[in-house]
Amino acid sequence: MFSLPEAYVWDFWTAHDDEKHHLFFLYASNALHDPHARHYRAGVGHAVSTDLRNWQRVEDALVHSDPPAFDEQAIWTGSVARLDGGSWLMAYTGTRLIEGKNVQSLGLATSQDLLHWRRLPGPIAEADPRWYEKLDDGTWHDEAFRDPWLLRLEDGWHLYVTARANHGAPDDRGVIGHVTSQDLQTWQVQPPLSEPGQGFGQLEVMQVLERDGEWFLIFDCLASDLAAEKVATGTTGGVWCARGKGPLGPWDVAGAQQLTDSSLYVGKVVEDSLGNWTFMAFRNEVDGKFVGGITDPMPVHVRDGQLVIDSDDPGVLARA
Repeated sequence: MFSLPEAYVWDFWTAHDDEKHHLFFLYASNALHDPHARHYRAGVGHAVSTDLRNWQRVEDALVHSDPPAFDEQAIWTGSVARLDGGSWLMAYTGTRLIEGKNVQSLGLATSQDLLHWRRLPGPIAEADPRWYEKLDDGTWHDEAFRDPWLLRLEDGWHLYVTARANHGAPDDRGVIGHVTSQDLQTWQVQPPLSEPGQGFGQLEVMQVLERDGEWFLIFDCLASDLAAEKVATGTTGGVWCARGKGPLGPWDVAGAQQLTDSSLYVGKVVEDSLGNWTFMAFRNEVDGKFVGGITDPMPVHVRDGQLVIDSDDPGVLARA
């Protein structure tokens, strides 16, 4: 398990440079005393490992910008992809407060070695009111447009984004936001890749992956952000997995498989050095209290189109 005795540690994303695994994680000092206050103090830490278990912390990757800037309040979750020529691209969330409410948009940073990052001018994308809910709609506690997951397809680059539709029941507007680029210079906000009304107020920290021709969308949603109709069925929050027909869907969000309960959150499938799938998440809560820290990897398999996790962790529901 990766943790820091002096800090809260939560959301994370990874990269592999053929020699080492790189762990990028959100953290904030536990001198705040209130774990809920961590979100507005988040920076991006960095650690490296050869086995996904034993981590060495290195210098931080990103901190918030000086105001005025789209990322002046904090840096939130992102993802990393390797570019042609061997350099690296990080897509990340920038946050700022408007009248005390959080507005999120997307930024980019580049690196030659995964250690030293150069922030590019931004934001590259924000919620487009043609399709997505804005802060002044007044139905949600923030303007959700965050957690970009980078994926390169034949037609260019795609970002999968936590977003909310501009229509539908207020507690059931969670959709898969979509942003594209062909040259990494110009980015276009696209219509969402899913429809509202599938049981989720938001789909957090998405990951899109493929194995043997089957496509999976990992996302996260706590019970407090589930639609009332879904809560009424006794469903709890945690990590979820939806199946899709291809990388752009359609995705069966309404029929998503629940992988964990709320004791584990921001679940990710991470390939080990041999190409095996493993599952990692952060320790969210025990008895209603925040824990923090990132789990050791747990083996993952696909069985009958479902993900199963080889773990004795009581938070895992999709157990092998």
